Amino acid sequence: MALMPRPVPRTDVLLNLFGAPHQTDLVTSALRLAAALLRRGARVQIWTCGDATRLTGAALGDTKPRDYTDLGREHPSTARIVRELIEDHPDRLYWYVCRFCAAERGAADQIPQVRTRAPFVFAEHVNAADKSLLMGVC
Repeated sequence: MALMPRPVPRTDVLLNLFGAPHQTDLVTSALRLAAALLRRGARVQIWTCGDATRLTGAALGDTKPRDYTDLGREHPSTARIVRELIEDHPDRLYWYVCRFCAAERGAADQIPQVRTRAPFVFAEHVNAADKSLLMGVC
């Protein structure tokens, strides 16, 4: 029996994160925007492509590497931040990772809360959103 693809849920906004996630404030801006939209009751989907697919890699664990200038303090990894955001809004936040980009970067193993999708279904995500915002550069 063939598996039927899941339909893309209808959302108010699609945030497309492209490119290197740690060169600018792109990730912080995207997460803050998503959190603000969710607080207002919006339904949000986030699609990561390129190096942004590493944001939710399972290998990141829950915390960033220790800061040797402040050993007593832990900082959450982006994977943990995303996981907790999805857990707080399970029916309103959907996070997708481009399968090809993740595999190409050695990040195919993702946290269970996100879904990997083939790049050729990206248009379905755009069509399922009332608004789409591109953030970053491929």
